[in-house]
Amino acid sequence: MSGLLAGKRLLVTGVITDASIAFSVAKLAQENGAQVVLTGYGRLSLVERIAKRLPEPAPIIELDVTSPEHLAGLADKVREHVDGLDGLVHSIGFAPQSCLGGGFLDAAWEDVATALHVSTYSYKSLAVAALPMMAAGSSVVGLTFDATKAWPVYDWMGVAKAGLESASRYLAMHLGKQGIRSNLVAAGPLRTMAARSIPGFEQFEDAWAERAPLGWDLTDQEPAARACLALLSDWFPATTGEIVHVDGGYHAIGA
Repeated sequence: MSGLLAGKRLLVTGVITDASIAFSVAKLAQENGAQVVLTGYGRLSLVERIAKRLPEPAPIIELDVTSPEHLAGLADKVREHVDGLDGLVHSIGFAPQSCLGGGFLDAAWEDVATALHVSTYSYKSLAVAALPMMAAGSSVVGLTFDATKAWPVYDWMGVAKAGLESASRYLAMHLGKQGIRSNLVAAGPLRTMAARSIPGFEQFEDAWAERAPLGWDLTDQEPAARACLALLSDWFPATTGEIVHVDGGYHAIGA
């Protein structure tokens, strides 16, 4: 076995289609020597179908990150396939339609609470659920969209991502004592299923195509996935609480 992640055991969430960043992470991880376990919720048959497109078969565990029962049983279910975890990929986000597309002032707390639970709090709860299987040198990696600015139509998901970025820093602080890292990859806009659920998302696409210094391919998930692999590997042993931008350099350019 050879590759950047040779011998690593990874839990990857968020594989819904082969256009997702999570799918690209799982594919590249397998190609680089890792064992991969996937999670899915709600549409397991779809996840199973997509998983067949990976280089190697990958077991799938049902996981609702808002369910205390699912989280409590996660370690036992993962141990049915691997004897521990070296890495965890959080690629989970959801907000009701009222929280997106310009409805920031009108969204009800119940909908906002759902967005924060699924998209923000789950980063901590998933890491804690996986913690019994992780040892020093392990890595937790999540996906964000630059939350230092207010973006048109992103609304409460932008707030959720800001919370995610803060949660990752706190997780880095608390898990650092055990030698476990927490980092995020801030990808530019990609034409994923999540993106298609955001009304007016084409506003992001136009801006990136025009201003990213390196250019930006809206259909190429591999650059973001490669950054995830690097953070999951042993090549960043002293990096935690960091956000790595994979956006063609857009974040560095003034308006």
